[in-house]
Amino acid sequence: MHFSAEDQTRIASAIAAAEAATSGEIFCVVSRRVSSYIDVSLGWAAAAALILPMGLIPLGFGPGWLPQFGGGWEAAHVNGGPQDVAHALGAYAMVQAVVFVLVFLLTRIPTIRRWATPRNVRRDRVRRAALQQFLAHGVHVTRERTGVLIFAALEEHQVELIADEAIHAVVAADHWADAVAALLREIGAARPAAGFEAAIALCGQVLAQHFPPRPDNPNELPDHLILL
Repeated sequence: MHFSAEDQTRIASAIAAAEAATSGEIFCVVSRRVSSYIDVSLGWAAAAALILPMGLIPLGFGPGWLPQFGGGWEAAHVNGGPQDVAHALGAYAMVQAVVFVLVFLLTRIPTIRRWATPRNVRRDRVRRAALQQFLAHGVHVTRERTGVLIFAALEEHQVELIADEAIHAVVAADHWADAVAALLREIGAARPAAGFEAAIALCGQVLAQHFPPRPDNPNELPDHLILL
């Protein structure tokens, strides 16, 4: 998904409009992907390389299937000679290596990688990335601890909303569900900018209800969208 200059301007305007009615601060970050998930691909590849080749043995698999190894699988058991055993093990190792590489490459395809990655792994990594952004950009150090982070991970199709302690103390977590749902819905429809606008407006309504603007209402956090 692409955020054009116009999209980013729309999001910045939405943040400014929402913050005009509250002393709270809204900070938005979008990440294309929070992790390479290479460990997940390696795990699937290793498991496939260990398990799948075993299914070939009942079918009569042997070094004869790979001419460069010569001999046959049965020869390794009947003759039991060192060379026959070496041929059999070499052929099996070759099949394992091929399976490992194929499965690894297959799980590097974004759609398959997302399917192959357990939901709880994706959720935990998105949550960790969101918390890192919350701390790295100082959303937690606003004057009255009224910062809100809206974090979207596009490839994972996950959204995290983190509210600072002053907000968390008076606003139940389920109050943010509509904002999260709106952003997820628009991301799924390939309209992430519209999703951010909707989520920002909904967050602004919650903040305005509990944290009206102060006489001095400085803008403590940048309004522009952070692209990772």
